[in-house]
Amino acid sequence: MTSLLRAVLTICALLYASVAVADDFSALVQALPKGSYHARSVVVKKLGLLGDARAVPVLKALNNDDLKVAGDGTVLIVNDTTGAATSAIGGAAMGKPDPNSLDRVKANNMVRRAIRTAIGMLTLRDPDPAKRMKAAEDALKAADPEQIDALDAAISAERDAGVKAVMAEARAAAVLKSDAPEAQKLAAIHTLGDRGDNAALAALVPVANSKEPALAQAAKTALSAIREAQQFWRLAQNIWFGLSLGSVLLLAAVGLAITFGVMGVINMAHGELVMLGAYTTFVVQQVIRADAPGLFGWSLAIAAPLAFLVSGAVGIAIERGIVRHLYGRPLETLLATWGVSLILQQAVRTIFGPDNRDVGNPGWMSGAFKIGQMQVTWNRLWILIFCLAVFAVLLAVLKKTPIGLQMRAVTQNRAMAANMGIRTGGVDALTFGLGAGIAGLAGVALSQVDNVSPNLGQNYIVDSFMVVVFGGAGNIWGTLAGAFTLGIANKFLEPFSGAVLAKILILVGIILFIQKRPRGLFAVKGRAVES
Repeated sequence: MTSLLRAVLTICALLYASVAVADDFSALVQALPKGSYHARSVVVKKLGLLGDARAVPVLKALNNDDLKVAGDGTVLIVNDTTGAATSAIGGAAMGKPDPNSLDRVKANNMVRRAIRTAIGMLTLRDPDPAKRMKAAEDALKAADPEQIDALDAAISAERDAGVKAVMAEARAAAVLKSDAPEAQKLAAIHTLGDRGDNAALAALVPVANSKEPALAQAAKTALSAIREAQQFWRLAQNIWFGLSLGSVLLLAAVGLAITFGVMGVINMAHGELVMLGAYTTFVVQQVIRADAPGLFGWSLAIAAPLAFLVSGAVGIAIERGIVRHLYGRPLETLLATWGVSLILQQAVRTIFGPDNRDVGNPGWMSGAFKIGQMQVTWNRLWILIFCLAVFAVLLAVLKKTPIGLQMRAVTQNRAMAANMGIRTGGVDALTFGLGAGIAGLAGVALSQVDNVSPNLGQNYIVDSFMVVVFGGAGNIWGTLAGAFTLGIANKFLEPFSGAVLAKILILVGIILFIQKRPRGLFAVKGRAVES
C-alpha cells in the first residue's frame, strides 16, 4: 500500500510540475511586451532557465524583431516575408493579421545579450553534441551565476566527455561570480586554470583583484600558468604557420630547383606552369560537378596526375621550342621565358576570363581540429603531407631511376655524358618537363588555399627563386631546408613588421647571406657552375 501511495504521489508531483512549467512559460511570454528593457531582459533570462524548448523560437523571434503583440494582448510570431502569424505560446496558426494592428516587441543590446545567453542555456540539452558544445562555450563567456542550477542539470545528463568538460568550466566561471563558499571558488579557479585559454583568462582576471587573499593568490598563480602556456602555444602556432607556408613554397620552388638549379635556366614562366596546374584542377572539378558529382571527393586525386601531364607537356614544349636554342645565354633565356609567361597568362584570360575561379575543398580537406590551443586546418595539413610525398618521389626518381642517373650525369659533366651515349638533348627536355610537371602539382595544392586566377603564378615566382638561391642552386635538400626556413622566419617576423615588410626583411637577409655564401646553404657542382 505504501509503494502504491508513493507512486501516486510521484505521478501527481510530475503532473503538477509540468502544469507549473506550462503556466510559467505562458506567463513569461505574456510578460515580454511589458516593462522596460531591463525588465524584458530579466524575463528572457527566466525563459532560458525554464528549460522549455518552446522558448527557443520565441526568443529567436524577439532577437529578429519578429515578435509582435496584437491589440488584445496576444503575443505573435510573425513571418517577416509572408506575413503569416503563429501564437507565441501555443504555436497555432493565426492567419495574416493587419500589420498596422500589431506592435513590435523591441529589443536593445542588453536584451539581445540576454537572448543569446538564454538560447545557449536552452540548447544545453539539444540532441546535437555540436550545439551543446556551442551552448556550453556561450555559457562560459556569460559566466552568469543564475545559470549554475541549469548547468548542474545539464552536466548530470551529459554523456559526451568533451562537452561535459566545457560545461564544468562554464559552471566554474559562474561560481566565481556567485556568493559560493571559498572552497568552491578555489576548485573553480583550478578548473579554469587547467583550461588555460583566453576565456579562462577573462574569468580569472577579476578574481586576482579579490579582497580574499587565498582567492587572489590562487587566481594569480593560475593566470601566470595560463600566460606561460599561451606563450608556448603561440610559439607552436607560429611554427605550424611557418611549416604550412614552407610547404607551399617548397611545392612552388622544387620544380624551379630542377630547371634553374640543375639546368641553369632562368625560367620566368615557372609561375604560369603552377597556374596551369591550378586551372587543370578547376576544369576537372567542373567536369565532375556536371557529370559525376559523386566523385567530387576524388577530384584532387584525379586532377593531380592530369596537372602533372599538362604542365609537363607545356614545359617540354617550352624547352624544345625556345630554351634549347638559348643555353649559355641566361639574359636571352630570361627574356624569352618572360614573354612565354605573358602569352600563357593571356591565353588563360581568353579561355577562362580574368576573374577568380572557384575551386572547392573536398570534404576531407575541409574544417579544422585543435591540438591544445593550436588550431590546425585540414587543407594545410594535407598540403604539407602532399608536398613531402612529392619531395620523396622526386628524390626516388633522381636517385633510383635510369632517367635520374642520366640527369645527374649530364649535370655533372655534359661532355662526358654525351660521349657515354646519353642523349643530352632528350635529357634536357625530360628534366625541364619534370620540373614543369612538379609546378603543375604545386598548382593543384595552391588551388586549395589561394585564388585561382591568371595572376596566381606571379605571387610565388619571386619567393620560389629566393628559396632556390638560399637553399643552394641545384640541391633538392637545400630547397627543402630553404623553403621551411624562410616560411618559419616569415611567420615570426609578420606579427612585428607586417606581411610586406617581413618579405622585404627576408629578401635583405638573403642578399646579405649570399654575400657570405654565394652558393647557398648546400652548394652543388652543376652545369652553370662549371661553365
